[in-house]
Amino acid sequence: MTWRLVGSDPRLTSRNWYFCRVTVDPQNPDVVYVPNVSLLRSSDGGKTFTVLKGQPGGDDYHELWVDPRGPTRMIVGSDQGAVITLDNGRTWSSWYNQPTAQFYHVVTDDAFPYRVYGAQQDAGTAGVTSRSDFGEITFRDWAPVGAGESGYIAPDPLDSDIVYGGDTYGGVHRFDRRTGQSQDISPWPVSTFGVPMPQRKYRFTWTSPLVFDRVDRHALYLGAQMVLRTRDGGLHWEAISPDLTRAGATTVANAAGRGYGVVYAIAPSPRAAGLLWVGTDDGLIHRTSDAGRHWRDVTPQGLEPWSSISLLEASPFDTAVAYAAVDRHRVDDFAPYIYRTRDGGAHWTRADQGIAPQAYVQAVRADPARAGLLYAGTETGVYVSFDDGDHWQSLQLNLPVVSVRDLAVQGRDLIAATHGRSFWVLDDLTPLRQLSDTALPAPVYLFAPAPAVRLRRSVSNDTPLPPEEPHGTNPPAGAVIDYRVRAVPEGPVTIEIHDRRYSSDDRPTPPAEAPQIADEWLPRFEPPTRNVGLNRFVWDLRYPPPPAARYGYSIAAIAGQGTVAEPPGPLVLPGVYEVRLGVAGQTYARSLRIELDPRVHVADSALVAQLRLGLDIWNAMAQQHALAGSLRSARDQIRALAGRSLDRATQASLTALEGLADSLARAAGGAGDELAGLETAVESADRGPSEQARVVFAAQRERVAGAARRWQQVLTGELPTLNVRLGRERAPAVRIEEHVPDTKTGPW
Repeated sequence: MTWRLVGSDPRLTSRNWYFCRVTVDPQNPDVVYVPNVSLLRSSDGGKTFTVLKGQPGGDDYHELWVDPRGPTRMIVGSDQGAVITLDNGRTWSSWYNQPTAQFYHVVTDDAFPYRVYGAQQDAGTAGVTSRSDFGEITFRDWAPVGAGESGYIAPDPLDSDIVYGGDTYGGVHRFDRRTGQSQDISPWPVSTFGVPMPQRKYRFTWTSPLVFDRVDRHALYLGAQMVLRTRDGGLHWEAISPDLTRAGATTVANAAGRGYGVVYAIAPSPRAAGLLWVGTDDGLIHRTSDAGRHWRDVTPQGLEPWSSISLLEASPFDTAVAYAAVDRHRVDDFAPYIYRTRDGGAHWTRADQGIAPQAYVQAVRADPARAGLLYAGTETGVYVSFDDGDHWQSLQLNLPVVSVRDLAVQGRDLIAATHGRSFWVLDDLTPLRQLSDTALPAPVYLFAPAPAVRLRRSVSNDTPLPPEEPHGTNPPAGAVIDYRVRAVPEGPVTIEIHDRRYSSDDRPTPPAEAPQIADEWLPRFEPPTRNVGLNRFVWDLRYPPPPAARYGYSIAAIAGQGTVAEPPGPLVLPGVYEVRLGVAGQTYARSLRIELDPRVHVADSALVAQLRLGLDIWNAMAQQHALAGSLRSARDQIRALAGRSLDRATQASLTALEGLADSLARAAGGAGDELAGLETAVESADRGPSEQARVVFAAQRERVAGAARRWQQVLTGELPTLNVRLGRERAPAVRIEEHVPDTKTGPW
């Protein structure tokens, strides 16, 4: 299992307002630079300044390096990333090629593929598809969703084209993807920036929780000093709670003692409408089971004020169970705190053993498919617990060491919102959900694979984007097969599915001709592995590629991940298949369900017709390939006789036979090339084959069949006669080895 980056646009990003460090030109002390919300430069020792770099909204520049050997060369560090100038600031490099987004929270919608949303420091909001149809996630696949830089995002569970988003200090926006319009629906749409706290109608912080009810899908909640609710898309807001904080009217004098005094976490139950858990940034937790008519203080005993309830999670299995991530780093306590209740908040226990001592916790999430499986986002990375929080272990894998502000579980994926390294996704949690006392001690364990969706790796027909363009990684396109081995096995590991067999001993076949593309674009050879621990293999859901003299390379290539050879084998039909894992003489079997892309609406009969034609093409190519082998063998043997002294009639027969073999090879080879292209065309979409594809196939199959019939006449008539003549002249006979073509049949 590995994490994959899904957002690399730094618009996906920290604002530390007016964080300045004066830098003096090393060759001219009168030239002074001051990073601020813009980059300022003075040429008179600081008496006056001009803006060297800055745009509306402020970029918040924090660091500047001036090359002491040539001050026209500078590097500036901002919330969005680092940029370079070589000409004293007239032009700058881009920061859009750096995955430096600083996200506060993460949420997903229920579209297919699902979208990942978050607000990023100093770079607004981002909605990023979790999988691109074009092979990798690029600028084509992310877009802002009309809210502010620091808030929560809340996609409408009833309409995925409506997205609600928070803004600094209580701003709320309703974004309509269809129109591109973002309406300000703030509960009190008057700027309070800089206004003393007692003079504000509502108290909001930089990041205010904005979440939909998990059962009553019309109810949207917002945290101020109380909980606000709208049921009509923000046209009306109502308070459904009293002030739930310690602070009352917060002032500067009492802020440290009482906490800032805002609702900082809202967790609706996924099992009961109106059941809410609410936490504040000054250390209180309340619970209501009747949509706010009655509230109960369920704060863990001994939890000190100024303990920020960073996130709450209501159990997906039990309405009495909840988890609280508590962050106390503001009072110089960097220890991890996770609290768990199993009785509706009457009693809480600490549940954070195993998390690193200074990895303070910012998020805890419960897996919706396995009770007791929890994930924690901390200041240094991600942790997992298999026993409801009693023990934790790292789930860092290849994830950079970074502040993880939030986590989300969508389907079988775990998504991390990092503050500085963008979004990451851990694809297919199947092994974690199935890891058990049965799996751990077994010498070999094949996990039951999750259903696989029939998807193409990439459908791009454009010139591939070069690797230097910013991009995220797609999830695997195919069926994910996970297995675990306790020790390095003797012999190869094999996987058999449908008409395919893969082995850890498999080796790549070099191309017949040196390709005119760089190695990074060549197909990736990834056989099963035999590593101690978890192994993952991805089946592409296809029949094997049809036999061909040479394969082309699809233009739908992915930087660093290569392309695929064409023609491919046909996709298998949706249905249930058996996966067989072979290790050290033992076979382990599991069922695998393959499902149609939910965006595709096509009759089963159309897919059957497509596969039938695809396999007919496959078999015709196999016949052509076998014929080509037979013809090549004949030509090689005839040419080997060129130095012998043979009578004129025999020599003429050999020349005629060689000419016929060349002619048949050209005819059949041309048909094979046409069939290869046709196979790719027929497989280009989930749809029944066109009539013209059938016509082309019939013509090319007849070309191959006609050549095969003529060659068969040679093998049964002319060749035996020639071999008699060769025998009389004591020359070796031309012996043609029979090439029986492989054939494929469908499940009909």
